Amino acid sequence: MTRIIMGFVPATEGEERPVSESEATASAAHIAEITKSVKALKDDFEDHRYICSDQIATAVYLAYHLRKPILIEGPPGVGKTELAKTASEMFELPLIRLQCYEGLDEAKAIYEWKYGKQLLYTQVLKETLDEVLQGAKGFAESVSRLHEFGDIFFSEEFLEPRPLLKALKEENGCVLLIDEIDKADHEFESLLLEMLSDFQISIPEIGTVKAAAEPPIVFLTSNNTREISDALKRRCLHLYIPFPDVELEQRIIHARVPEIPPELRRQLVAFIQELREMDLKKVPAISETIDWARTLLLLHADSLDPQMVRDTLNVILKFQEDIENVDSEITTLTSKARK
Repeated sequence: MTRIIMGFVPATEGEERPVSESEATASAAHIAEITKSVKALKDDFEDHRYICSDQIATAVYLAYHLRKPILIEGPPGVGKTELAKTASEMFELPLIRLQCYEGLDEAKAIYEWKYGKQLLYTQVLKETLDEVLQGAKGFAESVSRLHEFGDIFFSEEFLEPRPLLKALKEENGCVLLIDEIDKADHEFESLLLEMLSDFQISIPEIGTVKAAAEPPIVFLTSNNTREISDALKRRCLHLYIPFPDVELEQRIIHARVPEIPPELRRQLVAFIQELREMDLKKVPAISETIDWARTLLLLHADSLDPQMVRDTLNVILKFQEDIENVDSEITTLTSKARK
């Protein structure tokens, strides 16, 4: 089943199959075609039903060709995460996602050791200790032999890669999504600096791990809940995605819910735009506009009716305080939208 959110159509589920040489050549030609200009890239975004502005298409075009990370800021629900997902589809690259949260550290983001496997091998070593140390002369030589096993325990065989390290190990490149970076601690940003500037990660026990061949295309998203450090911003292209204007939001709804009648689409977008001008704890995002369009379609509405709006207000407003504040204005807002 095809799923589209702000233009995002995910990959078909199923078993992987080998790609023939002709398919690989056709794929490379297609990617070369869509990345030859900003307009070609924007058109392909629209073919994937992600309706974007020239600024968004330009930022992705530069990120692709310059291989610079792109920091996408803006309010929740404007399509920041879906932009990375759609780019993954367009460039036919695997998507590796790191969801940020408070307390995120290198063990969850970069790598950790397979402690269970190390413990198992330690037990095996204990059982064969006599054999290992056989012929060793003195304490120093015995320790030297055991030290060799210590190095083995901290080799790549015992390394568990997490999203950032996985992204570097992808031989044909990938799209790396570092989602909601503003939810992570300031200290975590420092862990990202080497990755974002040189596409490499330093592991004390192993050394420096560089990108396999093609460096990843990196998208970082932020909902502006806190300031991002200057050091991180310097390493990234910057893109701010605001709430769309009336025309752009109507195009998004048309792409996402094409069955909805044009007049109803016009009215609901006008209503949403009016809500965003009000003093609310959380104004409706694009995803909620899409949900509301689906709701009205399901209820067989052909125009906005005050009672229907009142009954479905919880689809677009997520706080009871906002619902109560809007309730007294519904008749006025509905009338304005219908005009």
